[in-house]
Amino acid sequence: MIKKGETYIIGEIGQNHNGSVDIAKLLVELVARPVREETFGLELAPMNAVKMTKRDLSQELSVSQMNRPYNTPHSFGATYGEHRAFLELSDEDHFEVYKHAKTYGLDFIETLCATGCLSMLKLFSPDYLKVASRDLTNLPLLTALAETKIPIILSTGMAGKKELDDALEVITKYHNDISILHCVSQYPTHPDNLNLQTISYLKKYYGQYPIGFSDHTIGISAPIVAIGMGAEIIEKHITIDRTMKGTDQAGSLGPDGVNRMIRDIRVAERWMGKEELYIDKSVESAKAKLERSIASTRILPVGHVITENDLHMLSPGDGFKWSQLDEIIGKKVIYEISANEVIYSDSIK
Repeated sequence: MIKKGETYIIGEIGQNHNGSVDIAKLLVELVARPVREETFGLELAPMNAVKMTKRDLSQELSVSQMNRPYNTPHSFGATYGEHRAFLELSDEDHFEVYKHAKTYGLDFIETLCATGCLSMLKLFSPDYLKVASRDLTNLPLLTALAETKIPIILSTGMAGKKELDDALEVITKYHNDISILHCVSQYPTHPDNLNLQTISYLKKYYGQYPIGFSDHTIGISAPIVAIGMGAEIIEKHITIDRTMKGTDQAGSLGPDGVNRMIRDIRVAERWMGKEELYIDKSVESAKAKLERSIASTRILPVGHVITENDLHMLSPGDGFKWSQLDEIIGKKVIYEISANEVIYSDSIK
């Protein structure tokens, strides 16, 4: 479940299983792999969850759209309806993948695209229900999902403030266990259109909810920046092979990309630290070695009264700082100090 202080990472399978339960299970295993950061030898937590999508084709598109020819390199059928039917897994198939995810300790999230898909809940209860961007205005569906009392994740890819507020008004009649993801429903999202500042906006005006980022950009940089802006949830499409047939495969992360994104997110969590300016223990040795200390410009004989003209700054940094000048000027030298040497307290009185 979503926890403060840890980024909740969702690997979105979506339809990248290509109609195969076995491929879906492989994707579960991909996101469950532990990740290691080699330089510092860090063992890093894997993703937290996988997400699948379920459609009810009788509630998906108009008859004319379902019957239209679908002749593309990524088509799994002669018509769009046949294509969609090929990619749909049954409720029982989803339950099988759910059980597989649970053996790896992963949360399981379902995007249910129609009220007819709620039949799945007779078999199991997902940890979260995801509302796709296109359904944020589908208020009857939102009502049906909210009535289950299962926590809901909203994606804002096609929504403005009004659409989001309307959706929240419906859901909060039943519960407040809601998360909101900034998203742009352009695949892939052009850099000029991403507007990650929306995360700051959501945290400012909807900060009572966990705020995150559903990413459709190429690469892994955007999620890392999003974490720096306060995103608590990251969602990204995943695949076992980006060259596989399917419209989402090329824009998804393959095994190496998944590994690198998890690594960078988990490391970025450690970067954030606390809102404070302080000297970290890890730099104390470097500070002592490299900072400057008050040192002699020439030989200072025994009995000499030190003036500012006798002094400049040299490393190491374990002596007096220039801010402590009044603790040295006017003092007598009790042991001769060579030229260009740091002055320590046992040499003066």
